[in-house]
Amino acid sequence: MVFFHLRPERALLTDANSDLVTAFRGIRDQPTEVMRHLLLHEESHGTEHYRLTREANPPLLAERAARIIYLNRACFNGIYRVNRQGRFNVPMGDRKTIIYDTDDFQVLSEALQGAAIGSSDFEIAIDRAASGDLVFADPPYTVRHNNNGFIKYNETLFSWDDQERLAKTLARAVDRGAKVLATNAAHDSVRDLYAGHGFRLTEVSRFSAIAASGKNRRQYTEIVISSP
Repeated sequence: MVFFHLRPERALLTDANSDLVTAFRGIRDQPTEVMRHLLLHEESHGTEHYRLTREANPPLLAERAARIIYLNRACFNGIYRVNRQGRFNVPMGDRKTIIYDTDDFQVLSEALQGAAIGSSDFEIAIDRAASGDLVFADPPYTVRHNNNGFIKYNETLFSWDDQERLAKTLARAVDRGAKVLATNAAHDSVRDLYAGHGFRLTEVSRFSAIAASGKNRRQYTEIVISSP
């Protein structure tokens, strides 16, 4: 993740996914408690425990953070999906390991101490960027036409109108003196949109294993968008 690579002293981290925001806040504020609850999930892991955890709505921050981390690691192929009521509804996968050797919530917590973490519309967050700030955006990869594997899911979250609004919002940030870095779909409609605002575009490849269908777990080309 860009934030943990750069380790800035101050940052604003926002996402439309309130569960992700909860996980980050829990790790920032209560890393020991989050790990304690995650260990309990690992000890109890199984079909019934997964079902009960998926239906649960715990009141405490550390419990809520551990819940979504557990569900993300135990669910089918690491997919995040919610129903119309906003409830996580991905079935359990076949993964047995819940705690990773690389888990060090204390180190992550220390890195996050200078970060404000919230859930808001991207335009509100990016419009706060001033001269000298760095903006990184990683939106759902919506394109103008429905001809790639992302659209069926992403359009419910991020429309082409949002894509156009994001490009304009990032362009305004550049005009204020901010540096911009973003990722997006390698599609002509996206290239034309961002090139039209004067951004530099670089194609890169990555492998994505997060997909319900095996045919969509493959190498993808995407573009990195950067300010001039």
